[in-house]
Parts: sequence; C-alpha cells; structure tokens
Amino acid sequence: MGGTVVYQITLEIQHLPEGPYLGTSPELPGLIVQAETAEEVVALAPGIAKDLIEVMRENGEPLPEGLEPLEHPFRVTVTVPA
Repeated sequence: MGGTVVYQITLEIQHLPEGPYLGTSPELPGLIVQAETAEEVVALAPGIAKDLIEVMRENGEPLPEGLEPLEHPFRVTVTVPA
C-alpha cells in the first residue's frame, strides 16, 4: 500500500421501512450509504468514506476524533455469507 493511510470505521446498517438499506458510521459523521442490499452498502462504503475524507482534507477540515489511522499490519473483520 506504500504511503497510503488506512482507517477502520464501524458501519452501522439499517433496513429502512421504505425498502433500501442505509449505512452510517459513528467514526465518520457525514458518511451515508444507501443501497438495495446490505451487501451493496458494505461494498460501496469504503469508496464513499475515502471520498469524504479526501474532501475534508482538501477543505482543511480536521478529521473526526474517532477516526484513527491503523498500524500495519492490521486486521479487518468481514462478513461472509455461507
């Protein structure tokens, strides 16, 4: 990954009464991911989070306090449907 900084966020997913799924993160306020399935929310969230962090940096905004870079090597928990 070279000089890339890696962050770990919690993704909270809820199924909205209207049908779609909504993902948010307590570590990254402003992150909102909406999709037809929970799996799509999980797949889309990293790219959207990355874009949000880049915009915050470009605008000179401080990153949220709960957003800490991971040390290398790091572990990531994934959900595997079986």
